[in-house]
Amino acid sequence: MPVIVVANPKGGVGKSTLATNLAGALAHRGHAVMLGDVDRQQSSRQWLALRPAHLPIIQGWDVKEDGLVRPPKGTTHVVLDTPAGLHDKRLDEVMKIADRVIVPLQPSLFDIQATHAFIAELLAHRHSARVKVGVVGMRVRDHTLAVDQLRHYLDTLKVPALGFLRDTQNYVQLAARGLTLWDVAPSRVERDLPQWESILKWTDE
Repeated sequence: MPVIVVANPKGGVGKSTLATNLAGALAHRGHAVMLGDVDRQQSSRQWLALRPAHLPIIQGWDVKEDGLVRPPKGTTHVVLDTPAGLHDKRLDEVMKIADRVIVPLQPSLFDIQATHAFIAELLAHRHSARVKVGVVGMRVRDHTLAVDQLRHYLDTLKVPALGFLRDTQNYVQLAARGLTLWDVAPSRVERDLPQWESILKWTDE
């Protein structure tokens, strides 16, 4: 059961957008997906509550009588959304169970600086040898200086750049209804779906 963690200590970089749509893509492929929060805001749980029942099922944590949380029985894929400020003990707990960590990154100097230190922390972690790490550019606007700087920065990293997701209201509008790119007519999101191909290929490797 692969556990894919979406993490960045910087807030507002698109972690929940990436996590919910990744879960949606896996569910659309027929996997039994659990989307869980490691986040006090419980953003993903709130999103799941909005999700229409007729769509491919994405489950949340199974809360037992003893208060412990576990993936529901039969789960084949786990996607975890994490809080800002993920470091130290909380990061240790996540790295113990992670198979892959996807780091969303916006084309901003402050985001790049925070992410640079976080990736170094991931690569230096004692569990790093078995955990694959990749970066996804978020809210990208082509032909801008900020994006050029982001691409240059990613070329210097020791981890792969998995892809770039464009800056679009599609994600905002779909999230408000508990939906993902894979839950609407392909013609509505025809510019967005191809940007996910390399990301999903990496999660399947």
